[in-house]
Amino acid sequence: MEKKQPLNVILPVFMSFYVMGFVDLVGVATAFVRDDFQLSDTMAQLLPTMVFLWFALVSIPTGIFQDRKGKKFTVMLGMAITGLGVMLPFVHYSYLTAVFGFMVLGIGNTILQVSANPLLLDVSPKNSQAANLSLSQFVKAIASMLGPVITAALARYTGNWKLIFPIYAAVSLISIVWLYAVRIRETEPEKDPATFKSVLALFRKRFVTVMIISTFLLVGFDVGMNSNIAIFLQKRFQISIESASLGISIYFASLVIGRFLGGVLLRKINTLRFMIASIILTFIGLGGIIVSENLAVTRIMIFVAGLGFSNTFPILFAVIIDRMPRYANELSSLIILSVAGGAFIPPLMGLMSDTLGVTASLFVLVICVVYVSFATWYAIRTKPVPLSANEQPPL
Repeated sequence: MEKKQPLNVILPVFMSFYVMGFVDLVGVATAFVRDDFQLSDTMAQLLPTMVFLWFALVSIPTGIFQDRKGKKFTVMLGMAITGLGVMLPFVHYSYLTAVFGFMVLGIGNTILQVSANPLLLDVSPKNSQAANLSLSQFVKAIASMLGPVITAALARYTGNWKLIFPIYAAVSLISIVWLYAVRIRETEPEKDPATFKSVLALFRKRFVTVMIISTFLLVGFDVGMNSNIAIFLQKRFQISIESASLGISIYFASLVIGRFLGGVLLRKINTLRFMIASIILTFIGLGGIIVSENLAVTRIMIFVAGLGFSNTFPILFAVIIDRMPRYANELSSLIILSVAGGAFIPPLMGLMSDTLGVTASLFVLVICVVYVSFATWYAIRTKPVPLSANEQPPL
């Protein structure tokens, strides 16, 4: 029987996932920075680009660094860089420091994405690893959901939304100290770490190319919803940015609820059939947002779209790894690289908004889901894999 890890070891690792959720502050911050400096939508969307671009540049080097310095040290480094990133715009607030601060935040978050998941596996008993990985994403989603609420409250009651930055920096520092104080025995890798050559060689396989593009677009959809929905609501219904930013919280609330429900339902439902139902629900939500002329109905449709989207990334993650388990390290690196989709879809939405109108920008998200539908069909046609929720890696 495996020895159960005490809570004082597991909890600080879970806290690193809460810090990981700070990256989603970029959604509400994009709207506030846009208003503060009277930016075009295209210029405002450079903020999420600066965050998610680094997943394409830093993920594989971080994996190599982690093999040499250890997972715990790498997680603490990621949280430290995250804390630095959120403090920069508070120390001196300008458009340039906001862009630079979110660039640093993106680097820190990339490091956390690469290192926190394997560290959690190290402190989890074998029979609890999947449950803990699922729970970690629930923790991250809570941070993502609370961010816009706290920011809007600070703006309303203090007149300074930027106070969220030192709050997040303090939480990052506390999390570093907490993790440093516990002793963790890390497992040694069973095979050589992935290299640039071994990772890129996988693109020769059509299945890998099709599926990695789908995860790229799924992350782009997520960040596009996060960073554009407040601007969409503000323009469409002529409401304040504080009120519009609540749409972001509704979206993240749907992710929290959807991931919890997915963890229950996927134990009884075929994964790829569940994926099809998720895509249909996402289409219904997006269609409702586009055609609705009522604010309350639009907010409901935001929830429906988020509910449908909530489990799509972890399902495809699981399908990809299950198809080629011998290349799990290399595939994981590619999936982390695909998070860079968050750097490309929002600027494209901003450009569409500036040239064709804010509603037109949502059709970029529709195109993303159309491709994911194709990738799901491709996965079913080539080799249906009945996976359970217990086999899902985290987002």
